[in-house]
Amino acid sequence: MSNSSKNWSKNELKVYLLLLCAQADSELTQIEIDMIKQKTDSATFASLYQEFKKDDEDTSFEKIEASIGVLEFSQMELSDLKKELYELFRSDKKFTASEQYLNKILDNILY
Repeated sequence: MSNSSKNWSKNELKVYLLLLCAQADSELTQIEIDMIKQKTDSATFASLYQEFKKDDEDTSFEKIEASIGVLEFSQMELSDLKKELYELFRSDKKFTASEQYLNKILDNILY
């Protein structure tokens, strides 16, 4: 696992999660990218996007689990994060089976 995930801030983890969600249906659209870019600065987005592109799905899940274990999220923060992930899933007006599956996996990791 990359050392950079061990030092992620909550916002960096959120951006990484959003990238994972955007890629769930194997189609990273410009609308999704724009939504994610609105959540952070351009340097953070660029750095995390480069890292995300190098990671396979298992590595992504490992990084997310490790970061969730270190960062202390309140139930309200987790609820807000979940809403943001769902908004991204629904940005293309579809909620595909692969997105639904990832949503269930993330529910297990986040809660």
